[in-house]
Amino acid sequence: MADNQQDDQLNNQSDNNDNSDNKPGFFSVLQSVIAAMFGVQSDSKRQQDFEKGNAAEYIVVGIIMVVVFILTIMWVVNSAIDDYKAIN
Repeated sequence: MADNQQDDQLNNQSDNNDNSDNKPGFFSVLQSVIAAMFGVQSDSKRQQDFEKGNAAEYIVVGIIMVVVFILTIMWVVNSAIDDYKAIN
């Protein structure tokens, strides 16, 4: 009887491990892209992204993040220029 319970526990653990093999969700992709943009992505996380992720998702999120970054820089520069003009 105890052996059956141990077998059930092992099967449940292997089922949980199978669930971890699912593709990464949106926030996981976003976190990976942001970490990669700053150059702080760990090698194990990068390896996991390549093995389980879909390249198209990372590319789309990466392009969106680059556009957001560029628009943010443009906004900061325009605000600084407007402030400089207001002072002079």
